[in-house]
Amino acid sequence: MSAVLKTSLATTSAGAGVAPIQELTDGFHLVIDALKLNDIDTIFGLPGIPVTDLCRMAQAEGMRVISFRHEQHAGNAAAAAGFLTQKPGICLTVSAPGFLNGLTALANATTNCFPMILISGSSEREIVDLQQGDYEEMDQLAIAKPLCKAAFRVLHAEDIGVGVARAIRAALSGRPGGVYLDLPAKLFAQTMDAAAGKKSLIKVVDPAPRQIPAPDAVKRALDLLKSAKRPVILLGKGAAYAQADADIRALVERTGIPYLPMSMAKGLLPDTHLQSAAAARSYVLAEADVVLLVGARLNWLLSHGKGKTWGTDKGSKQFIQIDISPTEIDSNVAIAAPLIGDIGSCVAALLAGIDANWPKAPADWTGAIAERKDKNLSKMAVTLAARPSPMSFQSALSVIRDQVKARPDAIIVNEGANTLDFARSIVDMYEPRKRLDVGTWGIMGIGMGFAVAAAVVTGKPVIAVEGDSAFGFSGMEVETICRYELPICVVVFNNNGVYRGTDINPSGTKDVAPTVFVKNARYDKLMEAFGGVGVHATTTDELQKALSEAVASGRPTLINAMIDEGAGTESGRIGNLNPQSAVKK
Repeated sequence: MSAVLKTSLATTSAGAGVAPIQELTDGFHLVIDALKLNDIDTIFGLPGIPVTDLCRMAQAEGMRVISFRHEQHAGNAAAAAGFLTQKPGICLTVSAPGFLNGLTALANATTNCFPMILISGSSEREIVDLQQGDYEEMDQLAIAKPLCKAAFRVLHAEDIGVGVARAIRAALSGRPGGVYLDLPAKLFAQTMDAAAGKKSLIKVVDPAPRQIPAPDAVKRALDLLKSAKRPVILLGKGAAYAQADADIRALVERTGIPYLPMSMAKGLLPDTHLQSAAAARSYVLAEADVVLLVGARLNWLLSHGKGKTWGTDKGSKQFIQIDISPTEIDSNVAIAAPLIGDIGSCVAALLAGIDANWPKAPADWTGAIAERKDKNLSKMAVTLAARPSPMSFQSALSVIRDQVKARPDAIIVNEGANTLDFARSIVDMYEPRKRLDVGTWGIMGIGMGFAVAAAVVTGKPVIAVEGDSAFGFSGMEVETICRYELPICVVVFNNNGVYRGTDINPSGTKDVAPTVFVKNARYDKLMEAFGGVGVHATTTDELQKALSEAVASGRPTLINAMIDEGAGTESGRIGNLNPQSAVKK
């Protein structure tokens, strides 16, 4: 139990002396104790009314409190921490504006299935409900509810243990996601007997219980997989979150089935594995007859399982889908063999049915994939070996690729348009959960928050590969990186604008085009301003030297990597989602 308040009770009748000192606790300490009881030792947030003292007290009680410059980035850090640790990351914000700033991260965590709890101070209920104009008055609970898995408000100190326990269980159970916990300012100062307070706290037992798949569902999936002529296993970030790494690898290798990793599943098996079909992705998706989805949803990232991407004009395609949520099944296309349960249990059940006599994937299928892989990899090797001046995305990313090969334990954080798209296909990953990127929503601004979380919860070196536009969303957090002396190297791919820096204002006025930034901006000076290392790199040799030194030293570093401003494409590889005017003027 954390520090408690002490107060004297009234004296007794004459001759009886003074009653024992009663020990009290308050809302501040109960929140801290409830988190610590559940093995939560880190808070990402921003101090201010009414949570400033909560930050101070949490730090005094041995918790690590990482204070950001903007709540959205603290929320992103909490979400990434949840993904990496399978414990809900905690984001703490002030009321109203601070809460709203954290809300984007909360919604993003829910969309990505990252366990996170946004805890916000708020105005008093009686004033909010009568709309009497309190300081930062807002009905935060009502606003949060549509954007997260669950939302709770605690009004009494004796209910803090229940509130924290419910938030933890909601964040972790079933499909993980974001949860909102509303703590009005008056709650923190409430006092109660310390012993009673301790008893009111709850240690959450088995918050994410195993969900075992039905035997007939397992048999259906195995029968379909065994009959396939052109099978493929598609691994999503849910497979990475599950931490069933050994069983997933065994499933791939025992069956001999080629696999495709989604971007955050890269490294579950090394990208250089013989069965990786990533370099022949388009061919495999179009030609496969049976697809086993492991922790991956048929959403926009997979063209909803339809259209030319999947070769649906060439004939039928059947899906086996492992998912903990029954309602995900058939969300876009018919699923022939749904396998409902947690990924670890489902993969283990499939493995139990795969014996030594299991037929390996047909040689004509694996051979055709290998042929296309070799062709595409050879073509890419030529591109990566080129050393143009200024650098291209490919030549700069070849340096990142080599550094990750040398330090496979390093964590890559990646966002942007072209910077993201090229990095996904160029930078090989060798270990699970070493790649964090924009995920399901494709949201910009995750970079510095994800990088801070990765460094804090793993202690490993982090390389944040950022488009210059993406970096602008969270760039001020380099001060946070320097303040906590984190082993993060930020590499800004600077091509002077959004997508490209070459657009022209057609009106002839002095304003630059909306997609163009200040030419040749020195982002490296921003890191230097806070005591970190800044490097301006115009060649691959300069980039390689700076990156190697940064990773080896562990010092906060920002490399301003100058990229050909005309090298990008509109909206990266999803330009089809950016409507074009049909009217010519």
